[in-house]
Amino acid sequence: MNLQNHKDLIQENGFTIINNIFSDEETEKISEFIQHIDTSKETFRKSEDLFAIRQFLKEIPNVKDLIFNENIKSIIKDIFGSDYFVVKSIYFDKPEKSNWYVAYHQDLTISVDRKAELPDFGPWTTKQNQFAVQPPLDILENIFTIRIHLDDTDENNGALKVIPGSHAKEIYRPETIDWTIETEEICRVEKGGIMIMKPLILHGSNRTTNGKRRRVIHIEFSDRELPCGLSWSERMEFEN
Repeated sequence: MNLQNHKDLIQENGFTIINNIFSDEETEKISEFIQHIDTSKETFRKSEDLFAIRQFLKEIPNVKDLIFNENIKSIIKDIFGSDYFVVKSIYFDKPEKSNWYVAYHQDLTISVDRKAELPDFGPWTTKQNQFAVQPPLDILENIFTIRIHLDDTDENNGALKVIPGSHAKEIYRPETIDWTIETEEICRVEKGGIMIMKPLILHGSNRTTNGKRRRVIHIEFSDRELPCGLSWSERMEFEN
C-alpha cells in the first residue's frame, strides 16, 4: 500500500479517504459485537436520530483486535509514526430516517481524566463524568482522527462535508467562513473504507434522505503527553 499520496493529502487538505481497509467479513464481525451490548449505560446516547457510544473501545474491548487489523496498523505507522496511541473513541449510528444535522464545526476538545487549572486550557465541560477541555492549539494540531465506515456513505445518508485546507487556519469560526474563497467537498466512503482527518478541519453533515443508515467508528490519536500530570481519559496503546 503506497501511502505517501495520502500523507500529502492530509497535510494539504486536512483529510483523505482510503477504501478497502476492512473486508465485508470484518465489518460484519464488528457490527455483531456492537449489536450485543447493554445499551443502558451512561456512555450511550439513544434517540430517533442518533445512537452513539462514547468511550467505544473501553465499552467494547473485544472489538479492539478487529479494528486494529494489519491495514490500519500499517496506515498509522506509515502516515503518522510508531508513537501514536488512542485518545478518544466514539461510535455513531445515524438511522435510516435520521433528521440529525450537524453544522460546520472544528473538533476543539480533548477528553481528560480530571479538571486542572492550567494556562491555555479551557473552557472546560463535563458530560457523564467525562471531563473535556479545549487545549492549546499545538496539541489539537498534533491529533488525527480515523473514521471507520461500516456502511456505504454518501451525501444522501450523512457523509461528512468538509472545507479542504481549513485545518491549517487555526481556530476558524464557522460563522466567518468566506464562501467566495472556500469550497465544500463531500466525503464519500465505501463500506469497509476509512476517512482520515485532522480535527481542526471544518466539517459537518446533512440529514439522511435515502433511507440508508450510516454507522461510523471515530477514533482519535496523539503521540503527545499532557502537562502537569493531566492524562488522556481514554488513553489506549495498541500493537503497532
